[in-house]
Amino acid sequence: MASVKQFQVTFDCADPERVARFWCEVLGYVVPPPPQGFASWKEFDGSLPPEHQGSRFACVDPTGVGPRLFFQRVPEGKVAKNRVHLDVRAGTGLVGEERLATLQAECDRLVALGAECERVLPADDDNESCIVMRDIEGNEFCLD
Repeated sequence: MASVKQFQVTFDCADPERVARFWCEVLGYVVPPPPQGFASWKEFDGSLPPEHQGSRFACVDPTGVGPRLFFQRVPEGKVAKNRVHLDVRAGTGLVGEERLATLQAECDRLVALGAECERVLPADDDNESCIVMRDIEGNEFCLD
């Protein structure tokens, strides 16, 4: 039996394109080309029935290494803590004050994009420091 080697991460949200473009900025991802026969995503979206327009968007890692991120519109807002979240690896290999300064600089960049800093978790005996954040629709993620 073959094992799955690729996956995508799906976000439920109110405004798929807006959230997708936020995550493009966070991760250095890009919007893939529109489907064959369409000059733009706007043109493709306009070809859909009105109830499906603006209902989905995606972004991809331009290197092809990271998973595709897919964003789908849902009618309800976020009401509870995420059961799954992304860890944005901004401080890999760094420790102590250097790590915290790097994480804080990335936090400041993401806040300027519309993210919220929820709390800083300082290093302890078991873990290095990380910063818990929320994206532009309130989905939790960590800078680590």
